[in-house]
Amino acid sequence: MRILFYAPTGKPDPWLAGLRAQLPAAEIEAWQPGAPPADAAVLWSPPQQLFDEQPQLKAVFNLGAGMDALLKLQLPKDALLVRLEDAGMAVQMAEYVCHYLVRHVREFDQLENRWVFRKPLDRAEFPVGVMGLGQLGSRVAQAVLQFDFPVVGWSRTPRDLPGVKTFAGEAGLPEFLSQTRVLVCLLPLTPDTRDILNRDTLGRLKPGGYLINVARGAHLVEEDLLALLDSGHMAGAALDVFRTEPLPAGHPFWNHPKVTVTPHISGRTLREESIRQIAGKIRALERGEPVAGVVERERGY
Repeated sequence: MRILFYAPTGKPDPWLAGLRAQLPAAEIEAWQPGAPPADAAVLWSPPQQLFDEQPQLKAVFNLGAGMDALLKLQLPKDALLVRLEDAGMAVQMAEYVCHYLVRHVREFDQLENRWVFRKPLDRAEFPVGVMGLGQLGSRVAQAVLQFDFPVVGWSRTPRDLPGVKTFAGEAGLPEFLSQTRVLVCLLPLTPDTRDILNRDTLGRLKPGGYLINVARGAHLVEEDLLALLDSGHMAGAALDVFRTEPLPAGHPFWNHPKVTVTPHISGRTLREESIRQIAGKIRALERGEPVAGVVERERGY
């Protein structure tokens, strides 16, 4: 088997060495224009040229859970698309969400170098709504439950999660939002979910709502969030993803007193875990076995 690797940032050598150690019988090389035909590719944010030159690819492995950037390209029509499942990202997402949830509810960011008494707050007044109940969203919801917050969840299709009151589909979205004060977005980005965090949906949150977005920047209509923050309907936001990345200098989010910005670090791809997962799936496919994480192109995940 011949496998191509491409990632525009970082050094490819550790990835190549890890993949070769896991798949010693395979020929594994970093992609360069004009490379010989390959059977599979392990990629992050590849150029269209790679697929134009490799129409025979049988499998494409994405170095991440989100498929939106890859699905914008013209892909080999018969190639199996496979995304990462967790690979160490879920626990990072849970850490991030719990950090900013507790920081907000406990008012740790409002002390301002002054010794000020803070009245204890009732967790029951801060129900957390998790949008997206896949592997990442489910892990986040379970982590939040450990802090005794009420948790509700919403997904495109019905899900059952212990301890979480769940809603599904367009019909369930308004009630889900009305029961949420801290909203966590972990949805995949698809045509149906683009701009889903807008004036209407965010406006349905309980007064004093707080947004944590660790999914994709295109889920959020930024102007609508700013208007709701300035009106006082929303208390704040912790944002890790943006429509334009890096976030441009001078963007209103940088200096807004109610917004915390982080540089897309809530869930980093962990190399060793990712290599083991991808190599295991390649071996399974060679044996003719099904693998998890196969993407339905029409759904976008």
